[in-house]
Amino acid sequence: MSGHETDFSGDIPRHYDQGMGPVVFAGYAADMAHRAVTGGSPSRVLETAAGTGIVTRALRDALPAGVHLTATDLNPAMLDVARAKFSAGEDATFQPADAMALPFPDASFDTVICQFGVMFYPDKDKGHREARRVLTANGRYLFSVWDAHRHNPFARITHQVVSGFFPDNPPRFFEVPCGYHAIDPIKDSLQAAGFGEITISVSRQHRPVDCASFARGMIFGSPVFDQIRQRGGVRPSEVQDAVAAAMAREFGGEIGSMSLQAIVFEARTL
Repeated sequence: MSGHETDFSGDIPRHYDQGMGPVVFAGYAADMAHRAVTGGSPSRVLETAAGTGIVTRALRDALPAGVHLTATDLNPAMLDVARAKFSAGEDATFQPADAMALPFPDASFDTVICQFGVMFYPDKDKGHREARRVLTANGRYLFSVWDAHRHNPFARITHQVVSGFFPDNPPRFFEVPCGYHAIDPIKDSLQAAGFGEITISVSRQHRPVDCASFARGMIFGSPVFDQIRQRGGVRPSEVQDAVAAAMAREFGGEIGSMSLQAIVFEARTL
């Protein structure tokens, strides 16, 4: 995808954080933070594709004092929201960075973490190699990806509804989050990058969802907002209402229950 199609700027970060964050990201952030502290003794932690700091905040709360946390993201506007969640004196650094060309020396960190970000890398193999490069010997690489659309109705419904408004030129953004879930190719990529001891787990969650609020986050809190405006002929709010109605039908009402499924990888450097 080209850069503008994955650009989280303007008001998008705020809607992303407030509308989508509590529903699809917060529970997995707590799980990722737990994995980070129970699977080893990290001292220098790097988070890539940190977004609005949902995982960053959970990590800082879980990591022992003295562990330094560096959070990076390609979009400075997302990091602005993340930075605002921290007070002066907390041991966390925020830095815009491309996960495929990290601005850090070799062996700078003992742990690299990425929640639901690898799917957006134009070159995923390169992203894994960069994670390996900045890790120390026996370093840990923890990352998660969404499973396929059939296991994550929030992405499937939104993609189908949005596409229905533009059948001749459907926005493709919501194909991406659930488009990198084939386990064997990911394992092969990790091994080629220099990782071993690869552990894979499927993580299922069920979340209560206010369909109207969540649909607003999905449309106004993602690059699909700009894709809708660029095509014209329909207001983003109309698409939001259609997404909310479709979600209410599937999730059992305007306040419904939604299932989520992620795949979590942990790999250690050889």
